Amino acid sequence: MLRPPDPTTLDVKHSPFPYQAAATRAARDLPHVALFHEQGLGKTKIALDLAIGWLLDGAIDSALVVTKKSLVENWTRETEAHTHLRPTILGQDRGSNFFAFNRPSRLYVTHYEVVHSQKGRLALFAKSRRLAVILDEAQRIKNPDTLAAKALHDLGPLFQRRVVMTGTPVANRPYDIWSLIYFLDRGASLGRSFPAFKATTELPSRNHRGDARTREFEKTLSEISAKIRPFTVRETKASAMLHLPEKDIRYTRVDLEPAQAELYAAYRTELAAEVLRDDGLELDNAEPILKRLLRLVQVASNPRLVDRAYAAKPSKLSRLEDLLQARERTGPKAIVWTNFTGNVESVAQRFPEHEPAQVHGKLPMTERNRNVRRFLDDPRCTLLVATPGAAKEGLTLTVADYAVFLDRSFSLDDYLQAQDRIHRISQTRPCLIEVLIAAGSIDEWVDELLEAKHLAAALAQADLSLADYRKRISYDFSETLRKILNPQKGQQCLN
Repeated sequence: MLRPPDPTTLDVKHSPFPYQAAATRAARDLPHVALFHEQGLGKTKIALDLAIGWLLDGAIDSALVVTKKSLVENWTRETEAHTHLRPTILGQDRGSNFFAFNRPSRLYVTHYEVVHSQKGRLALFAKSRRLAVILDEAQRIKNPDTLAAKALHDLGPLFQRRVVMTGTPVANRPYDIWSLIYFLDRGASLGRSFPAFKATTELPSRNHRGDARTREFEKTLSEISAKIRPFTVRETKASAMLHLPEKDIRYTRVDLEPAQAELYAAYRTELAAEVLRDDGLELDNAEPILKRLLRLVQVASNPRLVDRAYAAKPSKLSRLEDLLQARERTGPKAIVWTNFTGNVESVAQRFPEHEPAQVHGKLPMTERNRNVRRFLDDPRCTLLVATPGAAKEGLTLTVADYAVFLDRSFSLDDYLQAQDRIHRISQTRPCLIEVLIAAGSIDEWVDELLEAKHLAAALAQADLSLADYRKRISYDFSETLRKILNPQKGQQCLN
């Protein structure tokens, strides 16, 4: 057992915003907490204040933060900024961890891969010390079958306090929330069976507005928030009355360049022959089909991603040149988001005058962190080109007030998290988000699908009433996809 903490080391350096203080008060006496504040509202500050409160109350001896590997350094910076604590880092080196586990510390920071690989040692540690655990970016365990999720589900009961923390609890599909809540309450709220929960929360992909299947889906979603309300703390930027500058999202349609359009048509015809003959297909749950559809997204973005012989300039890249040239005269730094590593490198090479920083999954973590710091601190580096998977979470990038989505995947989480890297606390300028869409292409279906997912997430999180959801939702994505894949026969229904 550690000595009682010295209160002077548990002083906070900065006072919280009123909504942050309210969240800490609401969660402080709860054994488990779902901290679901919208992206950009400073959940890290709330979590640190909550941990300090538990330490002062004597409820725990130490707190363990589990985050993504790419965000360990960010947590170190944030802890230093907000507290007088010095976090002990738990990594993959078992020797170093031996000393870390045996060194008195109030705060430990690790990542999800360590939880799995050193589950046994963490279990012994939790039995020897009263621990709180904070799962940062908790959507990382949305799939209960992953090794990290299984390890945390097993370890959960050993922690005296448990927190899941994410701005996107419904990360991509409505059933993504189940694993997070199961970690907290062992199934008391949403049931112990993931397959059963998933069966009633699968996003309908047919135009059957008002049928029994759709009504059951809508009813189940609308009841989730009430079931978890006793231990959930959630604010949106609107409800928190946080006076952030305006965020404007602008959709810009471009026509495919002729050679690009020809290549796109060839891929579309090939894919249509595979997809349109399978009448029983549920598109939103057919991973092999979605991977093939992603090939069309690549061609609509930059054909060189799939055909190295393509030598023309893609239409989106031409428009991006115009946008960034105009932006040089009106604003500071900018971000270009793309889902493809090849695009990151291509865009960075095309704009050397911006001394761009690159962040994508193929870069070592040390290089990613170094590039992020350069974008934040070096005035000569005015452009960040990044994939959402490598930079969408945990980072505050408010040195920029402008972001362009060159393309988007089918992931709602990727889209929302990437947007709000610039629209968050510490932003002082209005933000503009530009979304480039190739007219008549798969991009239009992606836009419709993401909107349906966004509405479903809002309903599950009680950000939207059931009546308003029914007014706004459309389950027409199958029909839309048929029209895009086969314009001549677009009136037939896929399913």
